[in-house]
Amino acid sequence: MAVYTQITAEDLKSLLAKFDAGTLESFEGIAEGVENSNYLIKTTTGKYVLTLIEKRAQPEELPFYTGFMAHLANAGIPSARVVADKTGQRIMTVANRPALLTEFIEGTWPREIYAHHCQAIGEMLARMHRAGKSFPMKRHNTMALPAWEALISTCATRADEVEPGLYALLETELDYLKKNRPKLLPAGAIHADLFPDNVFFRDEKVSGVIDFYFSCWDTIAYDLMLAFNPWCFDWKGDLDMGRAHAFLSSYNHNRPLTKNELKALPYFGRAAAVRIVATRLYDWLNPVEGALVRAKDPMEHVKILRFHQKVTSLSDYGFNA
Repeated sequence: MAVYTQITAEDLKSLLAKFDAGTLESFEGIAEGVENSNYLIKTTTGKYVLTLIEKRAQPEELPFYTGFMAHLANAGIPSARVVADKTGQRIMTVANRPALLTEFIEGTWPREIYAHHCQAIGEMLARMHRAGKSFPMKRHNTMALPAWEALISTCATRADEVEPGLYALLETELDYLKKNRPKLLPAGAIHADLFPDNVFFRDEKVSGVIDFYFSCWDTIAYDLMLAFNPWCFDWKGDLDMGRAHAFLSSYNHNRPLTKNELKALPYFGRAAAVRIVATRLYDWLNPVEGALVRAKDPMEHVKILRFHQKVTSLSDYGFNA
């Protein structure tokens, strides 16, 4: 989450008049995250989050996101539901941006991650993947490898300002990923951005999942490692074996991985790291003036990439299927 577009109390009063959501009491921008503008809104009936679509999500893709969130909620997975207005519409326009009003989820995301968090996330992600296979809508992953390649290419002349030799490292890795992608693996609707700040906990249990704006139809093992990297490595890029074991064991218990998926985990660990490096590197080098947003260091996931490049067996992840 972040804030790129500023809105006024009058904007919100006009919006809330279309909903059975009470009248406005207060609102504030949410600085966490990097993709869209988000506001916490308090009304006489409760709390809501207003999201203005800013960057990589497209307006025509919003029905996939809202439908997937509802599908998961109906399957018993705690995801934020999008609120419909008095006419049944869920997609609005605010400040000339497509916008969604979602239910507020009580809880907080874990600033310090422990093994019990990873065990809970492994179980929940397995449930999400089981439910995602039956979601009827399809959306192409617009943030797949060609998009990473394009973002990294735009950073070619400045990437080495972040670390000498970084562009050559990423160019070589992209070539490896293009030539070695595993085939014929299970696919389904995936979250594709299950970072710790997108999962809330209450009393050590998952209370809700948010931020579905990268969700799409793609390889399940890729989504697994997209979550594994931020949950199981520390801020220095070092793997926490206890967290990794808890995450993978819990996932595999609730959705057993196939032999081909197990074999492919190091590949998708590398792919997931490059995916995050690509967007972070671009945002790091191209800050938006005046935006309320905290750019994230791409080097954290460069270190994670280097770890995955050296993996020779699943025991390197603290896991024995």
